[in-house]
Amino acid sequence: MNLENPNLFLFQECFRWFGPNDPVPLAYIRQAGATAVFSSLHQIPYGERWPVEAIRERKREIEAAGLTWSVVESVPVHEDIKTASGDLKTLFANYVDSLRNLAGEGITTVIYNFMPVLDWVRTDMRHRLPDGSECLLYDPVKFAAFELHALQRPEAAEEYTDSQREQAAAWWRGLDDGARDEFIRTIIDVFPGVKWSLTIDDIRAMLARYRDIDAAELRANLARFLEAVVPAAEALGIRLAIHPDDPPFPVLGLPRIVSTADDVDTIFRMVDSPVNGLCFCTGSFSARPDNDLPAMVERFAPRIHAAHLRSTKLLPDGTFYEADHLAGSVDMPAVMANLIREQDRRRGEGRADWQLSIRPDHGHTMMDDLGKPPGITPGYSCLGRMRGLSELRGLALGLRHSL
Repeated sequence: MNLENPNLFLFQECFRWFGPNDPVPLAYIRQAGATAVFSSLHQIPYGERWPVEAIRERKREIEAAGLTWSVVESVPVHEDIKTASGDLKTLFANYVDSLRNLAGEGITTVIYNFMPVLDWVRTDMRHRLPDGSECLLYDPVKFAAFELHALQRPEAAEEYTDSQREQAAAWWRGLDDGARDEFIRTIIDVFPGVKWSLTIDDIRAMLARYRDIDAAELRANLARFLEAVVPAAEALGIRLAIHPDDPPFPVLGLPRIVSTADDVDTIFRMVDSPVNGLCFCTGSFSARPDNDLPAMVERFAPRIHAAHLRSTKLLPDGTFYEADHLAGSVDMPAVMANLIREQDRRRGEGRADWQLSIRPDHGHTMMDDLGKPPGITPGYSCLGRMRGLSELRGLALGLRHSL
């Protein structure tokens, strides 16, 4: 190791960038110290083929700002694939064509997820922390209020305790109509980069498609997808990275199949290929107390193709919130040390793709960003993620010297 320039052997530091409409411009991302971005073509409807020119246009824009488009986050998986319905042949062909077009432009790491209906769930977008900054939070009582009183899902009552149902009813009664509408939007229409303008009836219709799909069938549908796309990814030099469930436990009565180490192992065995890999999200996995994150990194290291590094604080009642990147429930030094060891192993093999792409995730809204217009997406403000990236960089540099 060249101790005079240890940065030569650190990770590729990235930010998530949602495209031209992202309120955090590429210039700010570069000033934050990142050299690359995770980005996607959110303007293309799910299931459609990504055209070469659209990929090139996005790549040119990123490179003009002095950055690299290192990871696609994500090429979305259509709901028909998850439910094994509709024209699967065309959907699989479009997905493979998108991978081919990305590979042709030199972009070879692709994240995707297999979460039904909603990509992620929080109940509070602007939870105020003691220092005055704001973070994302999940409160099971508030989510029970959404399920029982807004969505009115019939089976939901059986999934909560008497105490949770009583607390949820009391909290819901305390909201006026405007507050209820705002809370519902928090649950069903918060994905950055895409605004679906979904309604409660839309969610009910989407849930109905999963009424007869349990975890075993959802796994079978994932296996069918992997069998269709992994051989093409191998031929193209594309690495596929599945994102874990967020949160990593059942919500809305839907099955979850990417929540634990055993889940990941099952997915890798579905199609046993090095390109069938994982986006290791410490925040998602950490919201479940039985997940040992350092052990998971060590176990799955060769198949980790990208990493989201953040920490959650898990409370006894099931509430969790986004903590500082080096605080909360995640042993980030141990996670980082194992990622460094894996990167060194790849470099020792002489691999051209030895460098892991990491990004800080779900930073706090803080300082000047607190006073900015509502266009700032909670979890994706500039300053909070810059703080997170700086902390992660310092941790990695210290570990690099010690290791």
